[in-house]
Amino acid sequence: MMSSSIKRFLLAFALLFSTVAGAFAQDHAAEGGHETHAEEKKGFKVGDMITHHISDDKGWEFAHGLTLPLPVILYSADRGVEVFSSSRLAHGEVYNGYKLEHGHVERVDEAGKPLEDVHVRDFSISKNVASLLLSAIILLFVFTSIAKSYTVNKGKAPKGLQSLLEPIVMFVRDEIAKPNLGPKYEKYLPYLLTLFFFILVNNLLGLLPGAANLTGNIAVTMVLALITFFVTNFSGNKHYWMHLVKPTGVPVALLPIMIPVEIVGLFMKPLSLMIRLFANITAGHIIILALLSLIFIAGQASAGTGYGVSLIVVPFTLFMNLIELLVAFLQAFIFTLLTSMYIGSAIEDHHEADHGIGYEGPGDEIG
Repeated sequence: MMSSSIKRFLLAFALLFSTVAGAFAQDHAAEGGHETHAEEKKGFKVGDMITHHISDDKGWEFAHGLTLPLPVILYSADRGVEVFSSSRLAHGEVYNGYKLEHGHVERVDEAGKPLEDVHVRDFSISKNVASLLLSAIILLFVFTSIAKSYTVNKGKAPKGLQSLLEPIVMFVRDEIAKPNLGPKYEKYLPYLLTLFFFILVNNLLGLLPGAANLTGNIAVTMVLALITFFVTNFSGNKHYWMHLVKPTGVPVALLPIMIPVEIVGLFMKPLSLMIRLFANITAGHIIILALLSLIFIAGQASAGTGYGVSLIVVPFTLFMNLIELLVAFLQAFIFTLLTSMYIGSAIEDHHEADHGIGYEGPGDEIG
């Protein structure tokens, strides 16, 4: 609850301050004549900067001027598969008839206009894909090392990474899996642990300077939610499916109303998982970037003002980074907890009359 309230307050503060400062900067620039007006056109654009940093891209930009080119992989019926560096398409350049427009690669003519009759399939390794592969490598390395440690140090006290992550694994098992899944928890524990650590690692990677916003990409959260949806429904027993068409304790006269409600609720659960993770992670990045933007907005308004604003903004930004560190763990916990609750409701033997209706878990209060 506290982190969500702080986020809303700081976001409102950042938007208000940026609006006032932006208006002041425009008035100040207007007083400088044509020369200043030309500079204003090239001035700092908050929206473009934030969108650029939270969106996916063909190259991985760690800092201004420091970009790691990634492979562009294209397929078209007339040319087949083509592979080249994303640096070929940087700054709106045309390479081999291809041009990057709003994140999409298009075949263009000599005038630079898209060829509508040519369909290009894009299988490029984007920044988010590269970050996904990096997180997979990290997880494989960490947990294969821990598995080896358990074999080598069998019967001994854990140390190193093993001692760091063992309490977290035990927490997921004892506080999430067992209470919600009961005796059948062992069957689903590997999935819950994979889900928890995948989200956690990518949340933490997203806090690094120049990192990708993977868990703030709604396509990624949608896939995670869909996996939970399929695991839940394929695990559902007779009581789970009967609850959709004949909710316990509901009069027959209300069934025409309750059955559609139950069916909608079936799809709202993964939808809430998808939006909650995406919105919380993206909002945190936007707030931090908006706060940092105030320095440059104030600097445009008046030379030296940016330094004064930075004395206020930098401590706020550091504080928000600490909050985001907490949110990284919190969102991994909430997603895993709700997943275990949904699976648990599908495999338990009996349902109460109001089971699963209107309750989303701790995420509604603290997410």
